[in-house]
Amino acid sequence: MKARVTVTLKTGILDPQGKAIEGALRSLGIDGVASVRQGKVFDIEIEGADPAKAEALLKQAADKLLANTVIENYDVKVLG
Repeated sequence: MKARVTVTLKTGILDPQGKAIEGALRSLGIDGVASVRQGKVFDIEIEGADPAKAEALLKQAADKLLANTVIENYDVKVLG
């Protein structure tokens, strides 16, 4: 079973990498970009066929390792 965990900075947390990307886009002549926030994506394969169990396992992994829950949010999607 495949799943995706997306980790992003919480609202209000400064994102210097996002600001650098925003500036680079402007310098490349890409207009209309209001702001950029960067994050990370983990594509994970889980053994088994129970989506609820897989989601619970991945939330535990995100809480313990994949995300710094003080400054980051995460979203778990079981893709099937």
